[in-house]
Amino acid sequence: MRFVIMGCGRLGRTVATTLDSEGHEVSIIDFHEAAFQLLPESFGGRTVLGNGVDKQIQAEAGTPEADVFMALANGDNRNAMAAQVAKHLHGVDRVVARIFDTERAEVYRELGLEAVNPTSIVSDLVRQAAFGS
Repeated sequence: MRFVIMGCGRLGRTVATTLDSEGHEVSIIDFHEAAFQLLPESFGGRTVLGNGVDKQIQAEAGTPEADVFMALANGDNRNAMAAQVAKHLHGVDRVVARIFDTERAEVYRELGLEAVNPTSIVSDLVRQAAFGS
């Protein structure tokens, strides 16, 4: 499968590295060149320097051909905007955006984006651990 990931922070690097090691085609976008230096030497994917909200930068990363686009940067607004560009301008069917604000995540879900909210996920895991399930 082809994946494009916006954000080469801890989460983006981890997801990109895992997908690459599984044999998937991976491109990762970040506007800080130094972020790419933290990728392991074994990473065989493509790195694209630029703003992942920009339609042209997304195109350079292969978004129009991607099976999945993931917006995993640290800002809700950037992630939501990049996800919208990938979905509506590049026609990517599967788009995932990390959204920190729980209420915003719900609104984005209602607008058709797959919004992943770390707070809700961790809350559910903690509850499961507390009840032993």
